[in-house]
Amino acid sequence: MPRRLAMALSITTVLAAGTAFAQDDTQASQAPSKAKSATLETVTVTAEKRTEDLQKVPISMTVVTAEKLESFGQAGDGVLQLASRAPSVYAETSYGREFPRFYIRGLGNSDFDLNASQPVSMVYDDIVQENPILKGFPLFDLEQVEVLRGPQGTLFGRNSPAGVIKFESRKPTQETEGYARVSYGSYGTANAEAAIGGKLASNWSGRVSALAQHRDGWIDNDYTGKKDDLGGYNDRAVRLQALYKATDAFDALVNVHARWLDGSAMVNRANSITLGGDQFVPGFDRDSVSQDGRNKQHLFTWGSNVHLNWHFGDLNFASITGLERATTYSLGDVDGGYDASETPAKATFTNRTTPFYSETADALPKDRQITQEFRLSNDSSERLKWQVGTYYFDEDIAITNFSYDTLNNHVLNGWVNQSQRTKAYALFGSADYNFTDTFDVRAGARWSHDKRDFKADRTLGFTGPVGPLTSDPTDARWSGDLTGTWQLSNNSNVYARIANGFRAPSVQGRINFANSISTAKPETITSYEFGYKSTSDDNKIRFNADVYKYNMHNQQLTAVGGASNVTQLINAKKTEGYGAEFDLEAYLTPNFYMTAGGSYNHTELKDRDLSIAPCGGGCTVLDPLNASGNALINGNTLPNAPKWIGTWTARYGIPYGESGEFFVYTDWNYRSEVNFFLYDSEEFKSKPFLEGGVRIGYNWDFGKREVALYGRNITNKKVITGGIDFNNRTAFVNDPRIIGVEFRAEL
Repeated sequence: MPRRLAMALSITTVLAAGTAFAQDDTQASQAPSKAKSATLETVTVTAEKRTEDLQKVPISMTVVTAEKLESFGQAGDGVLQLASRAPSVYAETSYGREFPRFYIRGLGNSDFDLNASQPVSMVYDDIVQENPILKGFPLFDLEQVEVLRGPQGTLFGRNSPAGVIKFESRKPTQETEGYARVSYGSYGTANAEAAIGGKLASNWSGRVSALAQHRDGWIDNDYTGKKDDLGGYNDRAVRLQALYKATDAFDALVNVHARWLDGSAMVNRANSITLGGDQFVPGFDRDSVSQDGRNKQHLFTWGSNVHLNWHFGDLNFASITGLERATTYSLGDVDGGYDASETPAKATFTNRTTPFYSETADALPKDRQITQEFRLSNDSSERLKWQVGTYYFDEDIAITNFSYDTLNNHVLNGWVNQSQRTKAYALFGSADYNFTDTFDVRAGARWSHDKRDFKADRTLGFTGPVGPLTSDPTDARWSGDLTGTWQLSNNSNVYARIANGFRAPSVQGRINFANSISTAKPETITSYEFGYKSTSDDNKIRFNADVYKYNMHNQQLTAVGGASNVTQLINAKKTEGYGAEFDLEAYLTPNFYMTAGGSYNHTELKDRDLSIAPCGGGCTVLDPLNASGNALINGNTLPNAPKWIGTWTARYGIPYGESGEFFVYTDWNYRSEVNFFLYDSEEFKSKPFLEGGVRIGYNWDFGKREVALYGRNITNKKVITGGIDFNNRTAFVNDPRIIGVEFRAEL
């Protein structure tokens, strides 16, 4: 059992207004009378920037409802909870609760610098979150999450060759509605979430929502002798929205949001991986470390966006303006141990000594992003549906990398300044034409221009000042898609899709331990997809599946650390991928609802001459080495790209009384082995991982009140989730089992 099991109260209230997504687990059993007629409702999505039925959109995609997110996130998991919750989706981080790195169909970016670009675009309320720090905004008071797999080069454009993850907040209405939710569990894990909204004036409505998450420190530092020193956090976020709507001809939505985070950065664990294997060393203890370096993290982000919509007959014009800002400071003991010359409080842990120390911090003193999109479209009821638009992106960021002398009272001994200004603009258009009642063709194209001005200099370091070093890559190109859809019956269709996309040139200037920056050429992808979508005649089963293949050229990859202790960008000549995915949801009985999803993803690098430095901390390299001692990685799979992903949820309810119900809810997600780096070794990989959660409770008043026991990682599985390879076999580890109680209520 965990060291502290706390019982508490959780209150949530969920919107009583009609929802646009499928009838979910909770709704299906709010009352016995509803459960007897439980059917799947229509899922509406905005994957192609107009409201459509999920089953009519010819894209491989998964919709994750708000209720599922609440169940997954009871233990404060944050945005990383989406890992393996949808087919072909994986996520990891080396930064704690900020800087998530997402992968779709094996495509992602393991770069950990604060200007790193990623091929998975994350869009929050129609605003792209470009900087990786912005991507970690907590999930609360959401309508749903849409996961779009494959290139989205027409409507989302730059930096979306792998796919898009779209987050939709619940919007204000004239109805008074709201919820509150509080939970408490093991390790002092507490979550409080609430929202209230309704009519403000005759033409105005508003909504305020907030989230607070907390966990006590739970990891002992045996070097200092301090108990419960690391692993804790305080994470808070708020969102305010105001909607103006006087007539059907015009509406305006204003959104302001912010996040504050204080706590531990990633807790690295020195020499935790066995030499010659991918398992923990004997005696490994997840609840303790021995570190001589410091660890802390602070983050503040805020932003605002304005959505303006005009309706002229059968024409619609939209303006979407966004501003995002962020600052952060993250300090960690990178080597994860202590120098062999030092004496810790507990001298028994000699396996945690390291050849040399590494205590570094990354700061983002400035991140300012401005976006503007204009879009003109016609009415969705027309046989020919079209839309055209323009897009502008302007980002200005400053990054500071620090290094500290751990053995000399942590004095500063390395200082690097980076600055980057990115400007991009695009013109795009798409059309959807119903040739017959059973045959439909969609096509789109986008022209994009991208320019980046980068500068880095080292004012203090081990080998003296360097720079300024500069890079100013520019790129302009076309991207687009073509899709045909054939309706087989009233409830089923098949589609074939060809799409391409690209990622703009990237620059890496992390030069604390290097004397040069690296620039990656733009990557391009062409994807082929064939899919099937169906719903049973009685609307109790929904099944979607697809197969795909893609070819990527000049894929941008990050060679991390290794024996050279230098992180740099490289390009692979070609990368091939193929696989299959499916989503299923069904009412097996009026009181038994389940969902399932799965994927197989094959990735392979095709570049006979591409080589990188292997580990510097001792590992068993499986790749051939060239004359320089570098690992040749041709034929390797991509890092953090599990071949198999599976997810399953089930809910069974037992009606009780006039308006009550006892229920059991469980969710399980699986991913197969993943490799952490571009080279292949016996040590730096993670074993297959199956994680489960459960909720057992009672709801009453037709589902408006609920109390439940919950458990996350209920088998208390311990798994390596990442590693550092430059001077020892350092590991990241997943969170332990969390057990708690929650109570929720609805207005």
